[in-house]
Amino acid sequence: MNRISSQLASRMDKLYEFDREPVIPDKLQNGSRFAGLFAGEHVAATEFVIGAFFVLHGVKALDLIIGLLAGNLLAVLSWSFICAPIATQTRLTLYWYLRKIAGPGLNLIYNFANAVLYCILAGAMIAVSATALGLALGIEIPSLTDLFPNSIEWVLLTLTIGMIFTVLAVLGFEKLSRFAQVCSPWIFVLFLAGAIAMLPRLGVHSNFDNFWSIAKTKIWNGVAAEGQEKFHVWHIMFFAWFCNLAMHIGLSDMALFRYARKWVYGFYSAFGMYLGHFLAWICSGIMVAAVSREMHPGLMAYEAVGLAGAAGVFIAGWTTANPTLYRAGLALQVITPNWPRWKITLFAGLATTVLSCFPVFFMRLLNYVAIYGLVLMPIGAIVLAEHWVFPLLKIEQFQAEKRNWQFNWKAMLVWMGTLAICYFMPFHLFFRWLPGYIIALVFYTLLQIGERKKKSLDRFESEERT
Repeated sequence: MNRISSQLASRMDKLYEFDREPVIPDKLQNGSRFAGLFAGEHVAATEFVIGAFFVLHGVKALDLIIGLLAGNLLAVLSWSFICAPIATQTRLTLYWYLRKIAGPGLNLIYNFANAVLYCILAGAMIAVSATALGLALGIEIPSLTDLFPNSIEWVLLTLTIGMIFTVLAVLGFEKLSRFAQVCSPWIFVLFLAGAIAMLPRLGVHSNFDNFWSIAKTKIWNGVAAEGQEKFHVWHIMFFAWFCNLAMHIGLSDMALFRYARKWVYGFYSAFGMYLGHFLAWICSGIMVAAVSREMHPGLMAYEAVGLAGAAGVFIAGWTTANPTLYRAGLALQVITPNWPRWKITLFAGLATTVLSCFPVFFMRLLNYVAIYGLVLMPIGAIVLAEHWVFPLLKIEQFQAEKRNWQFNWKAMLVWMGTLAICYFMPFHLFFRWLPGYIIALVFYTLLQIGERKKKSLDRFESEERT
């Protein structure tokens, strides 16, 4: 038995993912891999929840369309002009690049926070998949008001699914992208077929001539469900932009784009945004309206296209949770550098599996996504400043690495200070990240300029005395 375990561990150790060094040229991937990966990750189980919540929050049909078109475009541009260029120039993960900027101590804190937040997000995706299997097994699904598990059956179901999902995340980037390429076209067809199948329930004619009228009166009719805040076009636009804030402007997707041959592969994120965060959100809104606005992803899909729909929810959760667990494993790798990535990812998967038992994470998904992006956002601003702004202003880069600092206290001050300012902003949660990002970028740059001027003045005074 020990020999088998040793052989398995040895084979897993060979799944090297360039955790601490740049990706070498012969490991770079072509654009189709990124198109499939983005489509697989963003045409996903969480889209059943997000699109349905827009209906429950009383969004009007025209506000939804305008908000999604604009917000998703901004997200694609953020991946293309911020994240992908930095990733292809450095060929490093954010977690290892940040170490050069912030020092190992601050890097450890950031990576731990990053990993925990990713594990919670992946847990929400597992829970959404569990709603599909729960329906088939007759297990009661938690309601909108549930914060904790509502039955031992739910706990056992989510634990089982979580362990299955963890296996593929351990296998690394190439296996993730292949899995997504195979699954994403089928999942998208299920979203589309489910919405079309549900339209007659809502009164849409076979020739769709009254679709827009039904959409405005029965689906996105501007009436929020009880206990839900009403959303307008700006809520939709900003949510579509920042729901992946940690990945694009927060730069976590450097972990993916370091494998890209060209920075322009960032535009392949449009396959995820407009298939997933546009069409899939619209489709899930139609489905939830057709089941009397009951937040139950498995039921929505099953009522629409039967067992294929339930299976689609399950697989969609898998394709989304896998890249999220992969990122969590890379973040934790910096904290435990003597562990191979597969062991770290396995550990992250176990933690995620436990978190998936708690319905609060997927029943409060919109607010959670806003908070998790906001927490990580200032670090993205700091890295952007170091990478692009500092060379323009002739400010020394990577001082933490050059001076062997454990902590870059200026980076820590900017991170914590920005979050404190954002906390007290008198805006809706969805709108706080953009002024916060600008504050972090400017504040960090000014601190470095101030230090440079102080050093110049000290040097001048020293020369005067001599």
